[in-house]
Order: sequence, then C-alpha cells, then structure tokens
Amino acid sequence: MPFSKLGLSRPLVQAIAELGYKTPTPIQEQAIPAILSGKDLIATAQTGTGKTAAFVLPLLEQFSQAETLRGKRIRALILVPTRELAVQVEASVAQYAKHTHLTSMAVYGGVDTQPQKERLIEGVDLLVATPGRLLDLAHQRALHFDELQVMVLDEADRMVDMGFVDDIHKIIVRLPENRQNLLFTATMTNDVRALAYGFSDSKMTDLAADISISPNIRAAANIKQWLITVDKDTKSALLSHLISEQAWDQALIFVEKKHSAAKLVAQLEKRGIRADAIHGGRSQAMREKVLAQFKAGELKYLVATGVAARGWILVN
Repeated sequence: MPFSKLGLSRPLVQAIAELGYKTPTPIQEQAIPAILSGKDLIATAQTGTGKTAAFVLPLLEQFSQAETLRGKRIRALILVPTRELAVQVEASVAQYAKHTHLTSMAVYGGVDTQPQKERLIEGVDLLVATPGRLLDLAHQRALHFDELQVMVLDEADRMVDMGFVDDIHKIIVRLPENRQNLLFTATMTNDVRALAYGFSDSKMTDLAADISISPNIRAAANIKQWLITVDKDTKSALLSHLISEQAWDQALIFVEKKHSAAKLVAQLEKRGIRADAIHGGRSQAMREKVLAQFKAGELKYLVATGVAARGWILVN
C-alpha cells in the first residue's frame, strides 16, 4: 500500500519519497489512519519499526491547512525521555515537513534556555520536549498551551522507568482537556497502562484505538547473539580479550550506570584500547562530540548507558 492511500497529501508523500520511504511499515499503516480520524491512540511497537513517522506524518497532515499560530503557542507536544531522542525526533519532523509551512523545534536540558525561549516567541507547530525542560519553560511563561491540539507521549515505558510520571502529570494538568492523546511504547506494562488512564478524564484506555505491532522482542535475521557468563571482576578483561582476539573494528558497549561507563573506559585504556563514554552525567556538547567521533569511525569503542543511548542513531 502506498503512503498516498493512507490519506497523506502530496507534500508529505514527496518528502518521504525523497527519504527513500516506499511503503508504510505495519505501525504506520495502522496508526496513520487512526490518528487522522481524530482518535486517541495507544500503540505498542518496538524501536526501529517506524513509529516516529507513524505519529508525525498524520500530525503534519492535520495541521497542513491551519491558520498562523499566535506567539508562544504550539499545536502538538511530543514528550520524549531524553535529549538525544528529542534531537532525533525533531530532525525527522523537519525532514517530513520540508515541503510544508509547518515549523518544529526541540527543547531539552543541558543547554541555555534563552535561545529556546527566543525561538518560542514566534510559536511552533510541533514541539519536541523532555519533561523537565518543558516545565521550566512553562514556569517562565515562555510558552502557553491554550492552542494545543495533540499530545504525544513517545517511549512511554522509558518515561516510566526514568521516573518522569510525576512531571508528566504536572504537564497534563496544564493542557486543554479537548485534545487528542497519542501514546507510543515499546512494551506495555501495568505502569504504562496506568499512565494512559491519567491522560484525561474520559479514560483514554476505554476510548482509544489500541495497536500492537510485534510486541515480542526479536533480533533481526542478520544479528548474531550469544551469552557469556562471567564473574563481575573479570568482565572488562574478557571484553578486552574479545576486542583483540575477534579484531572488532568498532563496538558499542552498553552498561547499566554512568559510573560503570567511566570505570570501563579507564580499564580498557589501561589495556591499550582507546574508548569513550556517553551517559547522563556528561554535557550535551560533549555527548554530541563523542557520538560524532564514533559515527565518523574516529572512535572505535563507545561505552553507553541505556538511558543515554536510547534515541541515538549510532550506526548506518
């Protein structure tokens, strides 16, 4: 089925064709018509299934004929758990909207608020935001929600894991009750379902369309996986051995905590293996610099926490 059959207009179809999109993924095929119909939506889909386009494209379509926004207003709010994901999602919005008049921006912590406040003065159609920075800007009256039409909660399971539930509720009470609610998650847990119930007085989970695409995590066919059980004290030594013996040209190494990431980098370097890390304790500028080095092949071994890495496009 072509994208044009899903109710998308020519400017959007042209933009996604230029990006190499030929046919919609299952989540896009089901979510786009549901969102265009105005329904609330709860969607379960793994990362990498095309869910960003699944909610961004119908929002752009809905707003394509909208009147000019007033200053400090937004039409859609897309909440994401990390600044890296905010950057990534906003970049996708800009690509999809390139043949329209619609605007977008990302707001997140770790950087100066002033440029973000100045950009919001003109109004933004689609705002991608992390919860903490959004609340900061709202408290400073840098934006108002009275013209908001749609709220999107992306990576809802990660939001819950990272402890953002209270901030999300603080945001929800500021929003117009008459709005469309869209929730996307990789896994549907009781906590995520409870979060959906808190979206509105009308009980989102009773009224929303509910879509589940490949809920069970499966590796792609070309990915090889294996498990090695090893004592904690010998993990870094084994990793160093594997890097050397297997002659890995490049590797992305996940650890649980930021102090573990820094410790592992030091341990690898003692064995002559240059590595660097990205985690929540490093500045945005440094994280972007390290990631750029990894993408360019200048950095061979990158250690990352799951929180820091979620949302990065690390390899082609």
